Amino acid sequence: MDRHGARLALVGVEKRYGDITALHATSLDVEPGEFFSLIGPSGSGKTTLLGTIAGLTPLSAGRIEVDGEDIARLPPYRRNVGMVFQNYALFPHMSVFDNVAFPLRARKLASSEIAARVGRMLKTVRLPDVADRRPSQLSGGQQQRIALARAAVYDPRILLMDEPLGALDKNLREEMQFEIKAFHRQIEATVLYVTHDQDEATTMSDRIAIMNEGRVVACGAPRELYEHPCNAFTASFLGSANLFEIAADQHFTCGAVRVRLASGATLHAVAASDARTTRGSHVTCVRPEAIRIGPPGTIAEGEDGNAMEGRVTDAVYTAGTVRYQVDVGHGTTVTTRHPAIRRTPMLSRDDPVMLAWPASATLLISRD
Repeated sequence: MDRHGARLALVGVEKRYGDITALHATSLDVEPGEFFSLIGPSGSGKTTLLGTIAGLTPLSAGRIEVDGEDIARLPPYRRNVGMVFQNYALFPHMSVFDNVAFPLRARKLASSEIAARVGRMLKTVRLPDVADRRPSQLSGGQQQRIALARAAVYDPRILLMDEPLGALDKNLREEMQFEIKAFHRQIEATVLYVTHDQDEATTMSDRIAIMNEGRVVACGAPRELYEHPCNAFTASFLGSANLFEIAADQHFTCGAVRVRLASGATLHAVAASDARTTRGSHVTCVRPEAIRIGPPGTIAEGEDGNAMEGRVTDAVYTAGTVRYQVDVGHGTTVTTRHPAIRRTPMLSRDDPVMLAWPASATLLISRD
């Protein structure tokens, strides 16, 4: 299916408030019809970046190109960009029909065209029978769907969403993730989605940009970012990660390597590229689900694998998953995570254990 959304190109986009730089020079390309997410901690610049595209935040420098046209100096109403907010921003005194019709009336469309478009859009969000209700008569999920309908009813080239599910409870938020994905497939617009929820971003997105301190620190497909993080911040922000400090003055080449940790232990690892490191410039990363755990003598490290002995400091069962924290000495705690197997007894606090994982699951990555 051909995608009908616009191509978005950010070229050196910057935002400064006096001496404070909220957004450093940022360049990104978003493909037509792509579902692209921005994630990062509070204050990382993701909402500022979204605001510059919408025209709500004036640029300090740079260009915002939509299908090759620089829209950075256009007022918001001339950008043909839809916006969905966390608090829905529906007009409480208007009916659902009038809320969805509002941007069409602002564009002075004929009444018959407005009625047809609103009707089609209410069917698209699967709420064709609520046109005469007020927003207060709808559930949170229904209000969010009406907000989506209003943002997309005039066929914007780009649809911006700023934490649209943040006000919903966990179960409804997960349900709405699939609603928004289905909605995106139907309208075929280019979507730029801001969230602080990593699971939400990985579930919904074609690609993700991770932001920190006003900069994009990583960009790629969700699985690629998770399985091959380019730096320690990406590894720890997207999911959880065990990061081991590297000792100084070691040489690494691309491929299988043997590294000495700051604790004195050694690990077999995989280096993504040639590197020479000094203390603190590189770390090794192991995801919790890659680590097997069991009583001493029951877990084998295998050829070219890694193993550590330790003692359980915490054991948590959550919704079919068991998470252990293990003290392996030298001030280091390792986290493991596994599906809970029925009738398999859990380990307890202070139990001695062996940890083991393959070298292929041990990545040598940059700290910065």
